[in-house]
Amino acid sequence: MNEPILITGAAGFAGSHLLDLLEPGDRPIVAWRRPGEPLPAPPTGSRCRWMELDILDAEAVRRAIGEVRPAQVYHLAGIAHVGSSWDRTVATLEVNVLGTHHVLDAVAGLESPAKVLVSGSALVYREQDRAIVESDPIGPGSPYGLSKLAQEMTGARAAVERGLPVLLTRSFNHIGPRQDPSFFASSVARQVARIECGLSAPVLEVGNLESRRDLSDVRDTVRAYQAILERGVPGRVYNVCAGKAYRVGDILDGLLSMTRTAIEVRRDPARYRPHDAPLVLGDRSRLTNELGWVPRIPMEQTLTDLLGYWRDVVRAEGAPPANDALHS
Repeated sequence: MNEPILITGAAGFAGSHLLDLLEPGDRPIVAWRRPGEPLPAPPTGSRCRWMELDILDAEAVRRAIGEVRPAQVYHLAGIAHVGSSWDRTVATLEVNVLGTHHVLDAVAGLESPAKVLVSGSALVYREQDRAIVESDPIGPGSPYGLSKLAQEMTGARAAVERGLPVLLTRSFNHIGPRQDPSFFASSVARQVARIECGLSAPVLEVGNLESRRDLSDVRDTVRAYQAILERGVPGRVYNVCAGKAYRVGDILDGLLSMTRTAIEVRRDPARYRPHDAPLVLGDRSRLTNELGWVPRIPMEQTLTDLLGYWRDVVRAEGAPPANDALHS
């Protein structure tokens, strides 16, 4: 089978792990990254062909997809940080919505349209005090959530009006090795690694630790993406989640328990977000019952691998100056 797979955002967090998952297969892989964006470290996807591409350049996207003629597209490119979306609202909307439109529009121009997975977000939902199912009310509480709702609607419209086989996810939080340190768990792990090496003061300043989040290992998340693209129903939305909520403070405690270095934790009100839902928990029944997906990697292993990753990075790179944002 030689029909190519295209991954947008392949140099990003989930994209690099998706490459790890798909690389052993027999299909050629084309991996897109932003111009100037470094390849994942360690390098992944030795069989793939990398392309630098600005997803906001409609003509470039059209030419590239016309050249590749993919059979499958994993559309993971986007701006993913919730906290920064209040300051980067326009950029978040442009990349997440307009970029998705460009990809789908280009795919629609192919003689045989590819199956496209659009990786969405659970932050399109209205807050609930229980596990959220796909039929629950929509009500994003951040510019990021708004951008992901518009992105999802763009994909759904392409499925209905243009007949494209578009698969839609509402992904809950996922963590693991290679995650950017602007996210809480990765930020803590990076700072612990720096403190262990004597490169930072033994103090962690944190924001809200009481919120509870449904957290999956990123390697489980990309397995779900593969299952949805290959066996899911086009136009149907799938929650991608573990179905278990973890208190943010417990994630902090889990990482601190893995070091022998004494570290002080300080609360900093300035690190609280303008809006922080007390609970974000998903129901994965549809994904499990229809496609047989279940999470495999326990949280202890995820945190062990995350801290191990940052220990390796700090040692190898000489610990560049920290610029972490400890938002939960």
